[in-house]
Amino acid sequence: MALDGKLLASAREALAARREARDRLLREREREVFARSPRARELGQELSRAMRSLFALALDHNATDADADALERRGVSLRLELGRECVALGLPENYLDDTPFCEKCGDAGYVGAEMCSCLEALYKTEQRKSLSSLFKLGGESFDTFRTELYEETDESGYRVREHMVMVLEFCRRYAREFGEHSFNLLMSGAPGLGKTFLSAAIARVVAESGFSVVYDTFTSIFSRFEDERFSRDEDSSETREETRRYRECDLLIADDLGAEMTTSFTTAALYELVNTRLITGRKTIISTNLSPDELSRRYSPQIASRLEGEYRILKFYGSDLRLKRRDTP
Repeated sequence: MALDGKLLASAREALAARREARDRLLREREREVFARSPRARELGQELSRAMRSLFALALDHNATDADADALERRGVSLRLELGRECVALGLPENYLDDTPFCEKCGDAGYVGAEMCSCLEALYKTEQRKSLSSLFKLGGESFDTFRTELYEETDESGYRVREHMVMVLEFCRRYAREFGEHSFNLLMSGAPGLGKTFLSAAIARVVAESGFSVVYDTFTSIFSRFEDERFSRDEDSSETREETRRYRECDLLIADDLGAEMTTSFTTAALYELVNTRLITGRKTIISTNLSPDELSRRYSPQIASRLEGEYRILKFYGSDLRLKRRDTP
């Protein structure tokens, strides 16, 4: 399960901000208590000296365990007396305790080499924020996907609504069971039939399961690849990070294939992206308004072969739901 480096960095920044907020609160409380109690100020200063001595002792190869134990006992005694001073001022005994938000890791984010659950929670929050901003998410979920908006049958008699109920259930199961043995998906159909909606619903569930999920349009993806190829070295670190995310995330949701201006460069970039993710076993959901035959004509035979052979094609039928939602209360 790969973590998104960009989102992990944001989660660590949030954790650092949490530690800074805790430190500011403690400093404010110290100023308040020390201003009201000269004895508390003396105790605080003596406690600071004891902690500095204990730190220096840890670096002294000639120090003994007895020396360290004595300083630790002195620190405990000073904290107890400082707590009594707080009580005398009508404050809680632990008012000046430096209590971390997470007792498990002390707000470090890791317990040994393992990521702590507090940092995992912040990472998931950053992932939800990222997906929400990209998808412009509202209430998109499997439970809010309205299959009743699809017509019962089309002009040829094909049972459109029944088909889309099956598509919904397939996507629900796909998200719930996502893992290394999942299919790559090619969502194909006319605009406004729910491809992006169901992609967003899948992204929510897969991200909540701890997998890294990246969503973007192909126009933006190709632009990033082009920037990576032609930008100067000093300007390319951010671009390289973005293209690395496209290549290495657990699930890439790439929207609107065929909307870009197709050139030899975009064809080559598409092949490189699709092939790299297939070789490394990472999963991709591609959505397009083009039919499989149109994709074959527009792109190279190698790409058509990869899409036809390695992707499960999920066809969307019906008429534009956006118009129906506008007219339905």
